[in-house]
Amino acid sequence: MSILTKRLRPRRTVAIAAASVAVAMAAAGCGGGGSGTPGTPGGAGVPGLGGTGVVDQAVYDAAPVAADADIPAGSTMEKIRQRGKLLVGGSLDAPLLSQQDPVSGKVEGFDASLARLLAKYIIGRPEVETVTIGTQTREALLRARSVDTVFQTYTITPERATQIAFAGPYLTSGLAVAVKKENTTIHGVQDLAGRKVVVGTNTPAVTALPTAAPGSEQVAFATDPQAVQALLQGRGEAYVQDFTLLASNAKVNPGMKVVGQPFTTEPYGIGLNRDDAQFKEFVNNWLTKIQADGTWARVWQATLGTVVEGGAPTPPAIGSAQGS
Repeated sequence: MSILTKRLRPRRTVAIAAASVAVAMAAAGCGGGGSGTPGTPGGAGVPGLGGTGVVDQAVYDAAPVAADADIPAGSTMEKIRQRGKLLVGGSLDAPLLSQQDPVSGKVEGFDASLARLLAKYIIGRPEVETVTIGTQTREALLRARSVDTVFQTYTITPERATQIAFAGPYLTSGLAVAVKKENTTIHGVQDLAGRKVVVGTNTPAVTALPTAAPGSEQVAFATDPQAVQALLQGRGEAYVQDFTLLASNAKVNPGMKVVGQPFTTEPYGIGLNRDDAQFKEFVNNWLTKIQADGTWARVWQATLGTVVEGGAPTPPAIGSAQGS
């Protein structure tokens, strides 16, 4: 797997070092002294979406569809095809990842687009119903089969893999630190010791911070928007979350910025029911196909790639994360 270096535009550089991709980013609103631009990343229109962050219909039209032989009678795939839509646990408020356009009602972004492509592969049409979930309910919904999959920057961990299954990984990121724009005393995780830090409930930050920032006090919130607001309201001095989410948040919240370098490696997986090995193999085969034919790269370029210079990164190898 190649190591790539990229930069968010336009201002100060922030580096992301991960197993599959190293991304050096300088985002508007993410650097000291830079003025964040409210609204869209790289274009006009709906905040977080607008003319960017939306995958062109031609990508869906050209995307692969599973052969009938790949969808056995009685399988989860057949049930989804008969239902006519894929039930996806996800978010409606994550810019560039999974955000609902208030005008069209469509959910757009990297995760949301991959979910629609999986639906296209199974059903023949990109028909998805997004069930909004919090990080603390994902495993329960998958175990109960209330959703078919979870696409929600869902980090693969051995602990979670005892409760559910993961296809992938399909992207690699890492934990990073965000602060209010005027903060000049925190430059990375090394400065969080003894400070009050905002985290997401049941996210990797909860277990990573005690080691990375000894003596830090955690203030947990159920959703990412709640955590961002807590940071902006001064209820914590920093917010530790996945770098991809923080960069997206900083694009639409000019009062915050990302500082320092990510200090963990986080492989994202597609959450599935643990007792359905057949469906996991099917989803992994689909991921392999869209990586090989360039579909994955086109989705990246239309979503996260709108704030990253250069081409799409090499996706992580299927099964390369412990727990996948």
